[in-house]
Amino acid sequence: MLTNEASLMYRVYPGGEVDLTSQDPSDKGVWKNSSKSDYEAMMQEKLDELKSLQNMLFAEGKHKVLIVVQAMDAGGKDGCARNVFSSMDPQGVHVKAFKAPHEEELDHDFLWRVHKAVLSRGMISVFNRSHYEDLIAVRVKKLCPEKVWRNRYRHIVDFEKMLSDEGTKIVKIFLNISKEEQRERLQARLDDPDKLWKFEPGGLADRARWDDFMVAYNELISETSYDHAPWHVVPSDRKWYRNLVVAQIVINALKELKMEFPEAEWDPKDIVVE
Repeated sequence: MLTNEASLMYRVYPGGEVDLTSQDPSDKGVWKNSSKSDYEAMMQEKLDELKSLQNMLFAEGKHKVLIVVQAMDAGGKDGCARNVFSSMDPQGVHVKAFKAPHEEELDHDFLWRVHKAVLSRGMISVFNRSHYEDLIAVRVKKLCPEKVWRNRYRHIVDFEKMLSDEGTKIVKIFLNISKEEQRERLQARLDDPDKLWKFEPGGLADRARWDDFMVAYNELISETSYDHAPWHVVPSDRKWYRNLVVAQIVINALKELKMEFPEAEWDPKDIVVE
């Protein structure tokens, strides 16, 4: 089974210029000979490996992991949380969904609420949306002057470099869906009474700005992908493929930490459980 390709094929390297329109959101290049029917067994293998690596991360207690997941509305952020990250031990992982900032958060700098959500050593923080909303949304919706949001590129890069220097492994994932796939998913929410709660009429205004968001995301990803905090642009029209690729990217990132279980400071042979 291909493993490293999932990271290498979709990783954005420093200095690279991103063009989201050049990627086929329905691509399944890493597992091109597989289909949705193969998904269950393949995904279970990935989830088992994730659990094992998370267990070692928690036991070793040396590293922190931050996984940032960004996408357009209906892009699959919740699906990733449900199908990939919820398989982990809940003691060691926390999924934080960032909504529009409330009054107290607006009274602080835009990174204040974000920094608080980064967990301690041995833990995995998953951001469903993130500090990047405070750049991308305010830019497209013209919520603040250009000088303000342009300065945030530097602030974010410096913030992530500080986290990295202090022992945080950062993985950033953009779930790339097509505009047509988004339409189908939004319509499915409207058609299903059990999913109406997920539909936000105001989100249609963002859909009308699709091209503006793509331009903004192209620049954002290009300007903020570094070796210490790389972006991965994952084709996400096929949910099963998205889940496999995201799981493999996280597996590869955890393996890069070269973790080991801590050695006991006593000889287990001297212990007798009666």
